[in-house]
This record gives sequence, C-alpha cells and structure tokens, in this order.
Amino acid sequence: MSIRYKPYILEDSTYKGGGKKIVMPDGITVHKLSSNENPLGYSPKVKEALVGALNNLSLYPDNTDHRLREALVSDFDNQLTADHFITANSGSEIIDIISKAFLGEGDEVIVSQPCFLPYTAFTRWMGAKAVNVPMTANYDYDLEAILKAVTAHTRLIFLASPNNPSGNYIPKEKLTVFMEQVPENVIVVLDEVYRHFAEAGDYTSALPYVLENKNIIAINSFSKTYGLAGLRVGYCYAPLHISNYIRKICKPFLLSSLALEGAIAALKDVDFVDRTVQLVKEERAYVLDGLKKIGIEFWPTQGNFVMIRPPVPDTELVALLEKKGIMVRPVGNFGAPGMVRISFGKREANKAVLEALSTIVEEKPLIA
Repeated sequence: MSIRYKPYILEDSTYKGGGKKIVMPDGITVHKLSSNENPLGYSPKVKEALVGALNNLSLYPDNTDHRLREALVSDFDNQLTADHFITANSGSEIIDIISKAFLGEGDEVIVSQPCFLPYTAFTRWMGAKAVNVPMTANYDYDLEAILKAVTAHTRLIFLASPNNPSGNYIPKEKLTVFMEQVPENVIVVLDEVYRHFAEAGDYTSALPYVLENKNIIAINSFSKTYGLAGLRVGYCYAPLHISNYIRKICKPFLLSSLALEGAIAALKDVDFVDRTVQLVKEERAYVLDGLKKIGIEFWPTQGNFVMIRPPVPDTELVALLEKKGIMVRPVGNFGAPGMVRISFGKREANKAVLEALSTIVEEKPLIA
C-alpha cells in the first residue's frame, strides 16, 4: 500500500525570502534593501541579554512564555493582560498557529492580493481555500467586496495595515464600519507588523477592537522595529475567548532562551525603538521625494518600504541594481506583477538606490 499524501501539501507553496546574499568586489558596499530589515541593527541591551543567557544554554528555557507576555503587557501600557497575548517563533509561525487552530479541509479564508505569501500558503497546508478579493487599482482594500465574498465556509479574513508589499493602510473609520459588518462566526486577522512606522492620523491598530471584544487577532513581530529577524520571535493579541483557545495548541518550551531574553530586552529599550521609527520616517520622506524627482511611479506607504513600478522589467531592474551592490525585491509572487519593493535603509543606501534608478531612467531606450 502506498503512502497517503495530502494533495494540498504536495502543491508548491514554499515561501521564499527577500533575496540571496550577493558578493561584490572589494570597495563596493552591498546595500540589502530587499527584506524590510532594521537599518540600525538591534538594541545593545539585547546583545547584553543574549551574552548573559549563553551561560545557561545547557538548561531548558522557561516552560512558558509568561515573562515575555508580562513584558508585552507593559509595552501596551497595561491595557491588556498577559492572557491576551500568544508568542511564537516569528509572526509567520503565529499565522501558522492561527491556521491550525481555526482551519480544516473545505474551509475558506479571504485574502486581498498583493499580500504576504504565508496567508495563502499556510491556508493550503490545512486543506482550506484562500479566496482572493483583489485590491483596487490604487492598492487599497475593497472592504465591501470582501464582505460580499464571505460564505458559510469562511473562517478567517486576512488584512494587513500597513500592508506588505504595497504599503497601504486601512483608515480607522473604514475598519470600524467593516468590523461591525463581519459575521460573528468569522475572525479578522489583522497583520500589524509595520504598525510602529505608520504616521497617518487616522491609522489604527487592532487594540481598540480587542478591547471591545471583537473577533479579531492582531499579528506582530520582533523582526522589523526591534531588528531581531534572526531570533525569530513574534506574537499576537486577541480577546480572551480567542487567545485562551489558541493557547491550547501552543507547545511547551516553544521559545528558546535566547529568543525569550532578547525579546524582553528589546521591549525595554524604548529609545532604540524611537530612533528606529524616526530614521524610517526621515528616510521614507527622502526616498519618496527622490522617486518623484526621478519620475518613477510609486504608491503611498506607511511601512519601512515602498512599492514602485520600475522603469524597466522587474527582473531586469533587480539584475541591474545587483550589479551595483543593491538588493531589492520583485513582488509579482505577492500578487503585484511587474512591481518592485524597496526597503528604506540608512541615507547612504537610500542615496545609492536613487542614484542607480536615476541612471537607469536616463539610459532607458526611447520606445518609438
């Protein structure tokens, strides 16, 4: 008898990250602007915590994540309790845990492309179906169309604000109206990984809706603002009737000692977070102004990245920039064919990519 493989797992849905490393000749700096990483690195307080934890690597870590969840309570100004939070090895694993908790064969989730790939990949692994309600031509959520797409099989609706890779956000008034109309048996999963960088006056996180006990789960990560992409730590928060249910499938000793200590230390360094956010906002304004001057089309962004319509085909642009030591990311597989995402780095990196783009525009052959 042959092994019974699940056909929806056999499908190719492997997530591919933001680019390989490139090696340049001596004297040429590599600027990695393909993965939305923190240009400041990570807090020195994290390094101190990690060095201190090295002496105990022969011991098991905490059986639970309670200390980290208590640190998150403080970070949220005690508006939530420790039981509102779930932690895991990255925001992506949080998506995986949510999928395992709520999805089965024949279920549906709603996504709006372009979007983060794990929304659809992890859904497929559970035998569920991802229903795409595309964003508008301006890369905004069509919330009315999403509501119309809800069926008796819908279990989750994935939203992101700010969204990766388009950078758009959902204004609070629109999200509030939307939440009032979502059926009571459907959960909204709001990915707010980039929330620290949003500066729009009408931006909102999921916090007000969690406090109102709405059916919503907010996904967060330590990879962006805190610069801990290599440690793989993420978390979500939700109303207690949801978070206590999800916690039932969380494994003991899930987070390593280094992940726990590093994340707790990162939350305590408010100054580092402030410097990171300030840098991103300053460099975002610099890059967007530069793109305007060059004449490259881009979309408004509240994230630490921008999506552009490149002056040459996306794969060609990636190759041309790599020759100059600059890494960016094509996002056709996110659902934005032909577009390219550029992360904001330090001024040197941002200046380099703008100069390279300007040169490419100037050298682009005229189309008869």
